[in-house]
Amino acid sequence: MPVSDQEQAPDFKAGYVTIIGRPNVGKSTLLNQLVEHKVSIVTRKPQTTRWQLRGIKSTPAYQIVFTDTPGYQHTHKSGLNRFMNREVVNALAHIDVVVFVVEALKWEREDSLVAELVQDVAAPLALVINKLDLLKERAALLPYIDSLKEKFAGAEIIPISARRRRDVTRLEQKLACLLPTGEPLFPPDQISDKSARFLAAEYIREQVMTHLGDELPYRTTITIDQFKEEKSLLTLYATIWVERRSQRAILIGANGKMLKSIGYDARVELEKFFAKKVYLQTWVKVKRDWTEDAQAMQTLGYI
Repeated sequence: MPVSDQEQAPDFKAGYVTIIGRPNVGKSTLLNQLVEHKVSIVTRKPQTTRWQLRGIKSTPAYQIVFTDTPGYQHTHKSGLNRFMNREVVNALAHIDVVVFVVEALKWEREDSLVAELVQDVAAPLALVINKLDLLKERAALLPYIDSLKEKFAGAEIIPISARRRRDVTRLEQKLACLLPTGEPLFPPDQISDKSARFLAAEYIREQVMTHLGDELPYRTTITIDQFKEEKSLLTLYATIWVERRSQRAILIGANGKMLKSIGYDARVELEKFFAKKVYLQTWVKVKRDWTEDAQAMQTLGYI
């Protein structure tokens, strides 16, 4: 039975939960598992997420509005990096619960920086230890948990594997208990606060991140030039922006093979999400040094 058709509990709870952590600890994977829909793109590369992105989980008893955030960084190599760090800080305002995600048996410099941010937040803290599936022995986790208890007295500590969905439901239930009672914040059938155009651009960027090397994906961004949705067909015209002509050549590839491969895989993922056929046409254009140009970033959807 759809959530919208179920009777709302008299003690219904609703609130905002921000997911925070250093790059590459699995925040976006966790968000998708909690919402049970792919609303945040996921790649093996760190710093895939650039914006605050909300995923909404509704049940008859509660509605949790999760906010995925970029990985918090200790270096500010570009205006884009500074924008992403601001997105993290802004996501900690006016929330009901903060989820701090760390990786099992690892504590790095960025984790300490995130810990400093969390200390200034009045909302309850849930400390999530992710990537349990990578542990050879679960017993090795016990000293790590003890060290976290010393750092975060009174915090709820919940070990999980987001990728394997291990104990994700238990985490969700614990978070729901920390929310205030109140009316739903969004319609019960809504799964994200972002537009279809935004999500389409993100699905294309996911494939750019996946197909290209270590540096070039961070110099690219996507704009949707045309978005036409019909009953059985979605027509998309998109531009992939880079900073150099040499980057454009790499992205297009010999005889256009790289761009064709990115477009094909993006179309497959878009058809899964929108549940209809997708016609996708992409172009690659140069906007020189856009990651350092405030005006260019603004025209591309940042700031």
